[in-house]
Amino acid sequence: MRLPLIVSGMLVAGAIVAAESAGGLRWTMPAGWKAQPERPMRAATYVVPAAPGDKDAGECAVFFFGRGQGGSVQDNIERWRSQIVGADGKPAASKIDKRQAGGLAITLVDSSGGYTGMGGPMAASARAVPGYRLLGAVVEGPGGSNIFVKFTGPAKTVAANQNQFEGLLASFQVEK
Repeated sequence: MRLPLIVSGMLVAGAIVAAESAGGLRWTMPAGWKAQPERPMRAATYVVPAAPGDKDAGECAVFFFGRGQGGSVQDNIERWRSQIVGADGKPAASKIDKRQAGGLAITLVDSSGGYTGMGGPMAASARAVPGYRLLGAVVEGPGGSNIFVKFTGPAKTVAANQNQFEGLLASFQVEK
C-alpha cells in the first residue's frame, strides 16, 4: 500500500527541513535528522544521528494506516511498552503523558531497557538489545486520522535528540 506523502522544503534557522503530511495532518522533520526512502506502512522514516559514544543511530518512524486504522491509543501504548523489557524480561517501567499541540491530543510513552523491536506474540522470542529507549506518541487527528510516531535508539542518542522529538510533536497541525 502506498501512502500519500507530501514533501516541501523550507528554510528554518539556516537549515533545510521538510514539512510532511499524511491523513490530513502536517508536521516538520527536525533539522539534523535525515529522511529515508519510502517504506511500507510508513508515512516517513528518519535516521537520527548517534550521540557521541554511541555506535548506532536512532530511528523515528511516522505511521499512518488510514482513518480509523492502526488500533486504539491504548493498544499502541501497550504494544510499545511491551517492546522495552527489563532484566526480568517483563515490560520495563514506562512514563505515560498526555498533552495538546496544535489543537491535537497527543499521548506519549517513554520507556528504557532492552529493545525487542516488536510487540505481540513474537516479542517473547526476540533477543532484546540492551540500553535502548523508546519514545512513542499517538497524535489524534480529526475523524480518526491518527498518526503514530515511534522513536527508538540507544538511550544516550534518544536523550540527545529528545528536544528534536518534542519539536516534531509540537509541529503537528491539521492541514488547511
